[in-house]
Amino acid sequence: MKYSLSEENYLKAIYHLEKIAATGVATNAIAEQMETKPSSVTDMVKRLSEKELVNYIKYQGVTLTEKGKKTALTIIRKHRLWEVFLVDKLNFHWDQVHEIAEQLEHIHSEELISRLDKFLGEPDFDPHGDPIPDKDGNIKRTEKKLLSDLKKNQGGVCVGVKESSPEFLQYLDKKKITIGTKIHVLGKEFFDGSMVIQVGKDQSFISKKTAENLYVQTN
Repeated sequence: MKYSLSEENYLKAIYHLEKIAATGVATNAIAEQMETKPSSVTDMVKRLSEKELVNYIKYQGVTLTEKGKKTALTIIRKHRLWEVFLVDKLNFHWDQVHEIAEQLEHIHSEELISRLDKFLGEPDFDPHGDPIPDKDGNIKRTEKKLLSDLKKNQGGVCVGVKESSPEFLQYLDKKKITIGTKIHVLGKEFFDGSMVIQVGKDQSFISKKTAENLYVQTN
């Protein structure tokens, strides 16, 4: 079944919010994520519920049904595959692709996405280090931790970003940090969590906020 662009965006938003919610997702949280009025969210949740994509219990919030989760993962799969295509094949930079992929993710052709996946070599991760669901919705998990959790003289390889705004990615470019970059912690301030790190031959200072938005894989 094909769903509207708006319905798909709501499903994707609920999927991401559900991963960090203690129980169900509050309608106010959805409204904030979608930058709309709570009343609009209520109307959409009712529509999605009628299509058996979400469950809504008053005071307990919104949760995706299995059907809704599968649909959300399909949208996320398309988004991340398109990001790989844009970076690897069209030479876009990693800070330029999110908005374009937001448009391309709503293409409904399963055959196109299947061929795109094969053309790209069936990648497991997108340019930001996020895992790409396979056609059945399975996601490859990797052991990773935030750079902020590392101590002095520890190091790891950057495998993802928690924050993927263009501004943050451009800042990382200035620090010469991207997916696959080796980062070694030379010093860490107890007071504010800021760090001195080494990337290649360069040493630089990063804030706690930056360290809290970088995922690394340690040996």
